[in-house]
Amino acid sequence: MSAEKLILEYLSENTNKHSVKHAGVRTGFLGLPDFKYYKYQTLANKSSRLKSMGYIKEINKEYFITQKGEEFLNKKVRGALKKFESYKTDKDPKDLLLLYDVPEDKKSHRDWLRRELINFNFVMIQRSVWVGPSPLPKEFMEYLKRVGLKDTIKTFKLEKGFNLPK
Repeated sequence: MSAEKLILEYLSENTNKHSVKHAGVRTGFLGLPDFKYYKYQTLANKSSRLKSMGYIKEINKEYFITQKGEEFLNKKVRGALKKFESYKTDKDPKDLLLLYDVPEDKKSHRDWLRRELINFNFVMIQRSVWVGPSPLPKEFMEYLKRVGLKDTIKTFKLEKGFNLPK
């Protein structure tokens, strides 16, 4: 998760607090916990950027998320791609061949698709060629259409299950 998203999420979750302060974090920067993996200067720069974009505001040396920041967070972070449950096991026959060509500008969608295919017990044959149990859940296929990936995916039902090389 990027430092910007982490800052926005924390401020959003703590909007009812008068002062956002936490011991153990370097004073002078938001008083935010859980940023130990980021350098102080990185957080200061990202915070300054969020402020200039109108996502956060500073009042009396305290930082707060703005309405614009909440809207961005709801759209980008909380509206992240959905995770689906899989009812298939790795014992089910791998009889569905799936090929995809997700455009480079949708890298996050492509990475999400790979994670979901693994979740559905698919196995990668090549980078964009996977085989797994059929059928894919109806909700998943509808979701692909909603996020604009349906046309980038082709599926083929195999006559018999694919055997993985041992």
